[in-house]
Formats: sequence, C-alpha cells, structure tokens
Amino acid sequence: MTLSADPFPDDPDRSAIWTMLVPRDIAAYVAADWSMVEDDFVAADFMGINGNRGDNPDGWTISYPTLTHYRDEWLRQAREGQKLDYAEDVEAGIHRATSLTQIEITGDRAIAHKKFDGTIMLRDGGVDRLNWQTLYFCRKVEGRWKLTGFLGYLPYPMGEPA
Repeated sequence: MTLSADPFPDDPDRSAIWTMLVPRDIAAYVAADWSMVEDDFVAADFMGINGNRGDNPDGWTISYPTLTHYRDEWLRQAREGQKLDYAEDVEAGIHRATSLTQIEITGDRAIAHKKFDGTIMLRDGGVDRLNWQTLYFCRKVEGRWKLTGFLGYLPYPMGEPA
C-alpha cells in the first residue's frame, strides 16, 4: 500500500529513487525489517554523515563509517519507534511528514533531498515530532539506483543564508 503519491510518475529514474526512499524505506522502518531495504545499498561505498541537527558543518560527524554501523542504528531507532503508543497509523503519519520532490541526477549519480516536517499523534495526547532533512547520495549500479551514503539529521529548514 502506497500512502504517498509518486511525484515523478513520468521519470523512471527519479521514480525509482523516490520509491526506494519513501514507500519502501518507511514500510521497512515501521516493520523494523532491514531485509526490506538491505539491497538498496552499495555496502562497499557507504558512509553516513550525521549533521547532529546543526547547520554548521564543523559539528557534523561520520557516525556511520560502514553500512553495518548504519544498519545497527537504523534498527535501534526503528525498534524504539515501535515502543511508542501511537494514536494513529504510524506509517500514514510518517508519509504525511515526508517530502521528497527534489532529485538531481548527473550521469549515474544522484542526490535526493528528503525532508521530514510533521507530527504523529501519541495515545497520551502528545506528539512524535519529525523535523529534519537528509541528502541521500545514490549511484546507478547495473541499471538499479542504490544508496552510497547520506548527510542526514540536518535542521529543516536550514538557517538563513549568509
């Protein structure tokens, strides 16, 4: 079940990247099932940079030097999310908070700009706030788009330009 509409229905490359990063990623995260996304990565080339919610690059860190490091943290976060008592469908809530409408492609490389901005209601009356952005780096490998890394956990929106 796709809960978001593909903004690139007439662009096979962008549509493939969007499908990988929105419906497949969200479904896997909600299920805490890495096997649903493990083939979406180029493990040998992977590196994840954590923006640590700051817009100053001096505070960014290589928190995920390997795909294994990222997988373990992804699973930890997904399992923590499963412990929350949501008052609404969490998958629908993540879709509602997620936007991926900008993908730059040059040759066999791409950068996808994924933004999270929204809330998911909790049963106790509170909210789970999603508010950050991530740049995903992709490469086309044997005809299929895969992830080589990301720069994530950046503030959304970023600070005012200098």
